[in-house]
Amino acid sequence: MTDVRVALALSGAVGRHGQLQAIKPLSLTIAENEVLALIGANGAGKTTLMRMIAGLHSFAEGALQLFGQDVTAMSAHDRVKAGIALSPEGRRLFGDMTVRENLMIAAENGRRGEWTLPTACDAFPQITPLLDRPAGGLSGGQRQAVAIARALVANPSVLLLDEVSLGLSPAAVDGVYQSLAGLRGKMTMVVVEQDLTRAMEFAGRLICMAEGVLELDGNPATLTRDQITNAYFGIHKTAEASHA
Repeated sequence: MTDVRVALALSGAVGRHGQLQAIKPLSLTIAENEVLALIGANGAGKTTLMRMIAGLHSFAEGALQLFGQDVTAMSAHDRVKAGIALSPEGRRLFGDMTVRENLMIAAENGRRGEWTLPTACDAFPQITPLLDRPAGGLSGGQRQAVAIARALVANPSVLLLDEVSLGLSPAAVDGVYQSLAGLRGKMTMVVVEQDLTRAMEFAGRLICMAEGVLELDGNPATLTRDQITNAYFGIHKTAEASHA
């Protein structure tokens, strides 16, 4: 049996917003080509953790390794070149540029590889007719598809997807996930998802965060709804406190 390589390894990671400790000492390993869904209530620390991995938020403590290389001190720009790409919450496209220009900027600042403008359009065919339209005039679903395609053309080995379905219609979410399904096995994916059913169906591993701590980590096929709900809302913590 071939050993599975570790793509990402966080050890003792702490993230702060001023005096607020948004991520408490957190250790986590994610395997090469693993699909991991990250869930949790608002304020749980999901976006902060994703931004820390992407290099957009500094580690107050701890370390991050990418395929065994310590990248903790590496800038966000250099992490893209090393193989980490983020499709951020809110899409954050350049609204006054065309879709094509948004994609080409990412391609020029990423790595060389199989993902190019044509192959990204193959993966997300809904963006092909939009290439020469300003990104600012797109619908939410179109913007999300472009944002993910923009991350892809940087040729990541680790793709971070923050709030995939937030603000999208059910039809738009279906379209995005149909495209994402074709990426399985080609790269490591970490997906922040508010739709619990969608997260459980898509990912091979589910992590629930609460107040900056990993509360639950397991296979969605073997976790119960009660286990997930309790971790999501910190119900067991409330029960423990009431019996203290």
